[in-house]
Amino acid sequence: TVGLLADAQDFAAMRHYRTFTFDDHTVYLQQVESLLKTLTAQGVHTTVALFDPEDYAEFCAESGLDADTGASRSRFTAEIAAAGATVTYTGQRLSDLIPVLVSRAVRQATWEYATLLLADLGNCADCGQDIGRAAFDRASHLLMRLLETAGPGTHHLVCSTPTENDQLLAVLHTHRDPTGPARLDSAEGAEFATVLAVAIALASRGGVVLRTSAPDSPDRVHGWRLAHGALAP
Repeated sequence: TVGLLADAQDFAAMRHYRTFTFDDHTVYLQQVESLLKTLTAQGVHTTVALFDPEDYAEFCAESGLDADTGASRSRFTAEIAAAGATVTYTGQRLSDLIPVLVSRAVRQATWEYATLLLADLGNCADCGQDIGRAAFDRASHLLMRLLETAGPGTHHLVCSTPTENDQLLAVLHTHRDPTGPARLDSAEGAEFATVLAVAIALASRGGVVLRTSAPDSPDRVHGWRLAHGALAP
């Protein structure tokens, strides 16, 4: 796994370390791309992870590691790779890989934050039910109903809801043939349901938009707002 400093600001932050010997971000990206090509030519399965200097400094402080060593950078890269926000290198240009990697990292951070919000809600004072779990079950049910009633075609769903500290956004792409259920990525589905669950649990001003595309017909767009745990057109 290769840890990548995708933007110039993060690159500049790492230059404070004596053992980080790069001094030009453009040249650095060129050398990373060359490394990826070399590893692939050698038959090495390679993934790329987003390297965040602030997270790295916190990791070293919490782990008691010297941040100014290559070994510590390697250990941090292994940690972030284990979290799953990586992109497999298959020979694509680095300029094409970086936007996908950033999007995946943002999705991962959104899902982790939303999951923590749900976990911190505790149990209902009246019924004793886990509020976060109940909201997630409700959100999963609503999502499946949306996909069932959307019919055949390619579907693009967006769920947005504000929280105290952030605006959460989840995107889901699915396809459904004229026969059979909708096909969707399980990770994307879980992320979408988690964000929708936050909106339900917090009774916030959440909303969902669905765009459906099908051959030989115009796109159809539907929108809902959250109201009392249900989706109102």
